[in-house]
Amino acid sequence: MSAPARDRGGFAAVRRQRRTLIGLALLFFAPLACAFLLYYGIGWRPSGRVNHGELIDPPRPLPAVALPRVAPDGAVDSMMPTDFLTHKWTLLYWGAGDCSERCKIDLYDTRQVRIALNRDMDRVQRVFVAQDRCCDLDFLRRQHPDLITVRATSEADPILKLLRLSVTDDPTTANRIYLIDPLGNVMMYYAPGARPKGMLEDLKRLLGLSHVG
Repeated sequence: MSAPARDRGGFAAVRRQRRTLIGLALLFFAPLACAFLLYYGIGWRPSGRVNHGELIDPPRPLPAVALPRVAPDGAVDSMMPTDFLTHKWTLLYWGAGDCSERCKIDLYDTRQVRIALNRDMDRVQRVFVAQDRCCDLDFLRRQHPDLITVRATSEADPILKLLRLSVTDDPTTANRIYLIDPLGNVMMYYAPGARPKGMLEDLKRLLGLSHVG
């Protein structure tokens, strides 16, 4: 075979490989790009409800704030970085630091849901914002060693404002579990008594669709 013929054959092989790589990339990224465009770009929502939580529509971007993290001995261990509600999916619970019976049930549910995610568990974090009477440290240390507990100082007020569902709503006593995406948008919430199975199904679906977080 002549040198020009070999060169043409080599160029053809390179072009085939390039087309294959482009095709694979489109297969991987196109569905995600379409989903983000439909959801965040034009606000399209499927008519059939598949989520168990209540959607917050449109999602609300939370401000970057630094809040003091509570150490196991009750001291302020450190300040959380201002982006601590980003990079991972976050299950956030806001309530009194002494943690009522309802609070204990909700924190237990979020712990079990996170554990049930198995290999995706590290893509989800749990945050407890202690409004006052902080904190039942013995309970948190024994039952929730992975829980990020922060004090609700005045710096948290901008976040609290965005968690309100109405003018008269008080998220500090609502006993809701909020779901925050890895970009820092609060996008869904679960009312008191929501079934953990539904929360788990929502998270599995979202983690399967998202390559962020």
